[in-house]
Amino acid sequence: MNPEYDFGSGCTNPDTFPVEKLAAAAAAGIREVGVDFTRYPGDLGHLGMREMLARRESEREGVQVDPDHMVLTNGSMQGVTLTAEAFLVDGEENVIITEELTYSGTIGAYRRLGVRMAGVHVDEQGMCIDHLEETLKDLQRAGTTPRFIYTLPTYQNPTGSVMPRSRRLQLLDVAHRFGVPIVEDNCYADVHFEGAKEPALYALDDTDHPHIYLCSLSKILGPGVRLGYVYARQPMLQKVLDRRYDGGNSLLTASVLASFFGDGLWDHVEQMNGPLKQKRDAVFAGLEQNVKDICTWSHPVGGLFIWVHLPHDIDHSRLRQLADAARVRYAAGSAFHIDGLALPNLRLAFGYPPLEAIHEGVPILADCIRQACGASDRGERTAAG
Repeated sequence: MNPEYDFGSGCTNPDTFPVEKLAAAAAAGIREVGVDFTRYPGDLGHLGMREMLARRESEREGVQVDPDHMVLTNGSMQGVTLTAEAFLVDGEENVIITEELTYSGTIGAYRRLGVRMAGVHVDEQGMCIDHLEETLKDLQRAGTTPRFIYTLPTYQNPTGSVMPRSRRLQLLDVAHRFGVPIVEDNCYADVHFEGAKEPALYALDDTDHPHIYLCSLSKILGPGVRLGYVYARQPMLQKVLDRRYDGGNSLLTASVLASFFGDGLWDHVEQMNGPLKQKRDAVFAGLEQNVKDICTWSHPVGGLFIWVHLPHDIDHSRLRQLADAARVRYAAGSAFHIDGLALPNLRLAFGYPPLEAIHEGVPILADCIRQACGASDRGERTAAG
């Protein structure tokens, strides 16, 4: 049975999906490519799309980005797996450092590749650099060099945290000193609601230190388009390309999206972010009105997720049963821990559900939380974390 109140899906807002404009762009994109559809697109992908994405990065980050250092992928998750495969060594233990709380899809991909993940604590400002350095020293003493550091520094999934510039510079310093490459996942970068934007890590690093940057169009358009990209300098770029065996990214998708965005990328982003902010604020209001005495939660300035701290004594099985019966879907905190630890947390995704469903669904979920921890009277429990 499909949920009526879906706070579990990390998809963006279907209300702002530009069906008619995309339909027109499809016709224009197909005419532009023409008979070249009868050929393979090549490992890098559609040049016009790469040029548009390079402009996106240059305008947002204030640095020059070369489209010939960019590879189009079938969503950013293909970038995650290609990048990991580029670093892994057959017959050896492969260790990757990541936030101990991170995207469940990435955790699953690394597990399938047989990678051991070393987790670093996360706070409201992202990866904790002191613990990162401790982790690197521990691995060093054990004779292990991690293949790379994977991080989501901007609107981190699931916590919504944003790493400030000062901590980003510290992360770069630590990575340089220990000689560990960085894989930066910045797929939520343009889902921004308020305040100053923090620069991407790669934009702060003017050295030749190995750095791979991953991004996507899933969060500003929709995951169904399956278009992401990898940006890296040589020789790292070639290491990624050497793992590619699929014939390249869809030329049809890339040509349509290149035609659609054209010079109007930031207009689309602005039109998308306004309604998303309204949805985020509606979740804030619902939590404040219904569970502020027993829960706390993050206050992200961008991205698609709110990280809720539940009472320590909550019965997770009971909560799931109650929510399922009420047709409310959420993501349990354990899904985002690299070791699957049970956590007194849940993640609420606010991009996909209609605004009316948010207004109705958050109080229903709040009632489920109260029943699952026995806190029928306000003030009976306090939130974890």
